[in-house]
Amino acid sequence: MDHRAPTGDPMLTARFTPPAVPQLLVHRSELLGRLAAGAGGPLTLINGPAGSGKTVLTAHWAADRRAPRPPMWLTVEPDDAPGAFWAYVLEALHRGGVKLPAEVGRPTRAEGVTRSFLVRLADGLAASPQPAVLVLDQFDTAQPPATAEALDFVLRHAGGGLRIVLTSRSDPLLPLHRYRAAGEIVEIRHADLRFTHEDAEALLGEHRLDISQAGIRRLMERTEGWAAGVRLCALAMQRSADPEAFLRQFAADRTTIAGYLLTEVLDAQPPPTQDLLLRVCVTDRIHPDLADALTGRDDGARTLAGLARDNAFLEQIDASAWYRLHPLFAEVLRAHLRQRCPGLEPRLHGRAARWLARTGRLTEAVLQGAAAGDWLFAAAQLVDNLALGRLLTGLEADQLVRAFAGMPPGTAGASPALVAGACRLAAQDLSGCEAALRRADAALTDSSGPAAQLGRAFLGVLAGRAAGDLAATERAADDADRLLGELPPPLLAERPELRALLPAHLGAAELGAGHLDRAEATLAAAVAACVPPGAEHPATRYAGAEYAGTEYPLCDALGSLALVALLRGRLRRATEHARACLAVAERSALPPGRRAGVDHLVLAGVAVEQDDLPAARCHLDLAVAATGLRPDPATTARAAVIGARIALVEGDGDAALAVLRAVAPARLSDRAVAELAVAESAVHLARGDAEAALQVLDAPAADGPELAVARARALLALGRASSAAQALAGVPEAGDDGVTTPVRAHASLLRAQLAEADGDVAQARRRLAEALALARPEELRRMFVESGPWVRRILDRDPQSARLNAWLTPGAPVRTARAPRADGQPPVVEPLSAREVEVLRKAAELLSTEEIAAELFVSANTVKTHLKSIYRKLCVTRRSDAVHRAQDLGML
Repeated sequence: MDHRAPTGDPMLTARFTPPAVPQLLVHRSELLGRLAAGAGGPLTLINGPAGSGKTVLTAHWAADRRAPRPPMWLTVEPDDAPGAFWAYVLEALHRGGVKLPAEVGRPTRAEGVTRSFLVRLADGLAASPQPAVLVLDQFDTAQPPATAEALDFVLRHAGGGLRIVLTSRSDPLLPLHRYRAAGEIVEIRHADLRFTHEDAEALLGEHRLDISQAGIRRLMERTEGWAAGVRLCALAMQRSADPEAFLRQFAADRTTIAGYLLTEVLDAQPPPTQDLLLRVCVTDRIHPDLADALTGRDDGARTLAGLARDNAFLEQIDASAWYRLHPLFAEVLRAHLRQRCPGLEPRLHGRAARWLARTGRLTEAVLQGAAAGDWLFAAAQLVDNLALGRLLTGLEADQLVRAFAGMPPGTAGASPALVAGACRLAAQDLSGCEAALRRADAALTDSSGPAAQLGRAFLGVLAGRAAGDLAATERAADDADRLLGELPPPLLAERPELRALLPAHLGAAELGAGHLDRAEATLAAAVAACVPPGAEHPATRYAGAEYAGTEYPLCDALGSLALVALLRGRLRRATEHARACLAVAERSALPPGRRAGVDHLVLAGVAVEQDDLPAARCHLDLAVAATGLRPDPATTARAAVIGARIALVEGDGDAALAVLRAVAPARLSDRAVAELAVAESAVHLARGDAEAALQVLDAPAADGPELAVARARALLALGRASSAAQALAGVPEAGDDGVTTPVRAHASLLRAQLAEADGDVAQARRRLAEALALARPEELRRMFVESGPWVRRILDRDPQSARLNAWLTPGAPVRTARAPRADGQPPVVEPLSAREVEVLRKAAELLSTEEIAAELFVSANTVKTHLKSIYRKLCVTRRSDAVHRAQDLGML
């Protein structure tokens, strides 16, 4: 038999040999199983970009000798003419032990084969006693349509005698739709070939690299699971003295990845396509019309579609008209652009910015304008479109603030000054914000337009709240209300957050000044402003998807409303508002960096009042961990009071005092100063220093029932009962006089203690009953614990009263609110979702992460995400603890 190609050249043996399987290999059992199953049918297609692991996977499968007849291998070359291709196919079959009748013959011309040859070959394969499995590696390089047509003919007429495993970067010219309709094809595509977190971890382990989970996540974010990228990084890390530092400082253009992508992907394209790639790499998303704007040509749609089809590290986004480059490829292209065409990149950013602005893509236009260094344009986009709030709220805030980090200080113009002020406010730099606003005031004129004037008023509201200056906040809010009426309604309709942000911040400022009634009304208006027409009111349903654009002001207003309710002693309402705030944040995916933690702070305050100290500590830690915009003075003071009370119960009086004295009183309202003084007095009393407890209460300028009750406690501790009674005389015993329930209950409790000390048991019982009746609906337990053993002595004398007030004991069945655990564990931070409960049930069955994923038909990463959320909500750190905790709570 002649073993030469139709050209007369010898057959290249290397083309029939599968590449060696790498020694350091990730065993991808699921893909190998799919490949094996696919080889039982006519066609298996493995399709992905360069370096995605197509050939390695197929070679790994081919090396498994368990099949009756090992697969045959043929590497297809780009210049194979149809006749040469079929000659090589015959040689691969021959070397694989396939016996074909002599009459099949061989191609005689490189240019093509006859129909008769294809018929004889198909018939010979059909008569073979055992199917031939042939791997065609890199088949996408065989461009002639005649080759694909002939392969389809033989495959369809071989009667199961031929099975093809085909690897390619682009879809071959086979009628794939027919194979799909007949269920005769198994496809393994780019999404399947991407490394998972576990795959990357296994590969790094094979390279003897001990990388942290955060480092592996960073590697996966940068490579997006691209197999070659992960492997090349692993090799580079082996040569690095500090592999973790390599991942933190990883720059694609300074590694072997750059050479790989430039050679394998960019250089493989014709010059016009290379030019388009180098120009569109300056944007994160690419539209065909945007590509045309950047190239000055009109072939964007055709070229982008071709690149996506060929898996050239560009993919279509969710079947839309938009595309995206692989981040590593984009990074390499940008570095190559700077080297090849110095100075072009800023001009391209400028063109992209204006195209995006014309098409209404505000955030992207701003980012591109900033990248171009056109600060006036970028800032004006935010100001003129009433979008300054995007620097402070929403999922894009951090990205926008980073974009303006390079804006030179003092850039001329009102818009840059306003943007600088918002950025300083986002960074909690109040003095820097005020300096920027002064520059804006100097640049603003009557002709500046209502948008710029509104931007100034809007920032004035926010800055006034942060400074604790209610008068300034109110003036700015009045200006903002007036200017809103001067703006076009269609523009305002695009910014629903404005009508919510302003009352949310004004209400918080009123709260900081101690005006609880006004604050509650203003904050309720802010919540109502977040409700779109036809939607349910958020008091009954919190769904982040329904309040798109207003999630942050809704969370802010709910958090402040929760704090108002807490200050009034309405613990149930405070809990409802705080949990609603958490629900909105969770469902709308507000990042932790944009959450102020007021919701958890309020829940900590509720837990303190209800004597659930483990829960209080858990919630306070979560509140402190929040890194969003810092709370206003009222929230700061309340956080200190709660932290001090928890430290005191934990037996650390020094820490309690330190927390209280760390609060700067300069921007605090009289109410907040009094609140801190009352808390410090309680610390001194607990430390046995009643004189200091009384003395600290003389400092606040304001007076009120809270201070009167605190003075009575200190005087009673000093043995000055008559003075204590006189102090309590100023606390009203009934009526709607603005005295909060906790204060009224505490006053009744002190009157009972005075009566008990005088030996008037009947009066003591009556006054104690008053205090208990006031405290019971909200389960205000802590004051009775702090009061001492005399309360229990009185209750023990009356069994019926003791049974009626069993709620004073943690975990008692008569509780009407969330019960703290008798074992000292904290409560659930927030309810578990249905899916989280499913995951927890599987975990209770001792299933592994991978087994849970298989049971629930989700990825292992999704299971890990659910577990992390479960740990946070149950206040645990391990799976076993979560299961035990859930069992104790009756969830399982």
